[in-house]
Amino acid sequence: MISVMEALAQETVADIAVLDDDLDFRNYIEDFLKDEHVYTVRTFADAAQLFQGCQEKLPDIVLLDMKMGDVSGDKVVEQLLSRWPGLCVIIVTGYPSLEDMRATFKLKVFDYLAKPFSLAQLRQVLKNAVEAFGLGKMPHDRLRERLGHAIKMLRVERNWSLKDLAVHTKLSVSQISAIERGANLPSIESLLAISKAFEKRPSEILSGIDF
Repeated sequence: MISVMEALAQETVADIAVLDDDLDFRNYIEDFLKDEHVYTVRTFADAAQLFQGCQEKLPDIVLLDMKMGDVSGDKVVEQLLSRWPGLCVIIVTGYPSLEDMRATFKLKVFDYLAKPFSLAQLRQVLKNAVEAFGLGKMPHDRLRERLGHAIKMLRVERNWSLKDLAVHTKLSVSQISAIERGANLPSIESLLAISKAFEKRPSEILSGIDF
């Protein structure tokens, strides 16, 4: 019989890669993440090691230090997101400034942590990332949620109620509501009807959900 702690350790929700040239900081973060029992963690001392690690197994989240000697963190972020669009990147830096933050968020990173930060702050940022990226869920669960959200956003843009969309698609309000909530995936017929209502091809809707 496994212990409660062992059971929790099996429920991994995210694989996290940490890039920082400070060994003490890497060890500190690694120990903390392992103690959370819901993350696997790999640490890297330089960008080349990180890229190699990502090629071998792409992490769910990258914690990336912006200031690493002569290495520019923003260049690393650009390369990461160029190779793996949609990757969740969280910036960590000991030199925060409003200008840095503005430049960083232009790179489409998820969030920004300024050293020194508390473990509670790190825990919350990771929790936010897990929820935002649907980590720890099966792929079909994430697909249902993201497709449902995309359809809801299309409806809101038209200022349509659920009933309005039901009229245009000849689907029931309860069907559409279940799809938008991510409770059900639309059937092929339903997706075709919804796409037609929004004057879009099904591929347009699917390509816009970042899945």
